[in-house]
Amino acid sequence: MPRVLVVDDSAVDRHLVGQYLEADEDLQIDYAVHGREALDKMAIQVPDVVVTDLIMPEMDGLELVGEIRDRYPHVPVILISSRGSEEIVVQALQRGAASYVPKRSLARRMLATVRNVLAVSSSQQRQVRLMECMTCNECTFELENNSALIAPLINYLQQIMETLGLGDEAERTRVGVALEEALANALYHGNLQVGSELRGEDDEAYYRLIQERMRTPPYCHRRIHVRARLARDMAKFVIRDEGPGFDPNSLPDPTDPANLEKASGRGLLLMKTFMDEVIYNETGNEVTLIKYANRQEKTGESSSTSEVCESAKSEASCEQAS
Repeated sequence: MPRVLVVDDSAVDRHLVGQYLEADEDLQIDYAVHGREALDKMAIQVPDVVVTDLIMPEMDGLELVGEIRDRYPHVPVILISSRGSEEIVVQALQRGAASYVPKRSLARRMLATVRNVLAVSSSQQRQVRLMECMTCNECTFELENNSALIAPLINYLQQIMETLGLGDEAERTRVGVALEEALANALYHGNLQVGSELRGEDDEAYYRLIQERMRTPPYCHRRIHVRARLARDMAKFVIRDEGPGFDPNSLPDPTDPANLEKASGRGLLLMKTFMDEVIYNETGNEVTLIKYANRQEKTGESSSTSEVCESAKSEASCEQAS
């Protein structure tokens, strides 16, 4: 039975809202006279939805929305608005409130709004619960030469990592930075064959050459191929471009202070620092980035026998789960 917590310092208004909601016998109604009491009650039993007035003593509706958003992000909040509170309503919606009902329309809209918000919230919570059951995710992408696709792809992969509990927010950000560098290299240096040596010396010529090759065959027809395998114990990303490649042995040492200011060394330094393994194929047009969960020490580009076994086990379990 869904629980609704009604928060209002006016006994008359609490009674009215409760009366409208009690028309649905499937709803269980509870009450609080201000935001602090509401939070105290939520600490004991979390409701499915909160209906709150905006103007209250102790803690008003705007503050309550912020607190619920921080403490119980899955609990939707419905505002009761009155004339003159329009600006506060907008602020509350921006802070995370799910909907609002004008006080003059309580009789017509209150119950319908609660039902609608509960339906949406319930569906979202079931989706979240389903995603929590995920043990592995494998996906492939074929990207055109469009830098605008890089950020959404990274965001998608970071969301899967979060769902799998792979790394904290800071760690996922670092993985995102490494992926951005690898994808940018595949786009600009791989498919478009624009060398990094031009950047920093003549930025205008560098970006002009990029735009020119975006429109010129064969560069414009090349694609970036991305394979990602994410499990609870590791994430593996393989990024391949369709350019001619390069000799991986010719890469500068990113840890050499002399190379820190060079454009060609920055991306490699970030990738090697933020990922546990960075492995190029012999052709140089494919890089594999690996991040392990709870890994304390990095071993560089080569894998030990135990790491190979760990990776193999992870991939085998992923294939069984797929």
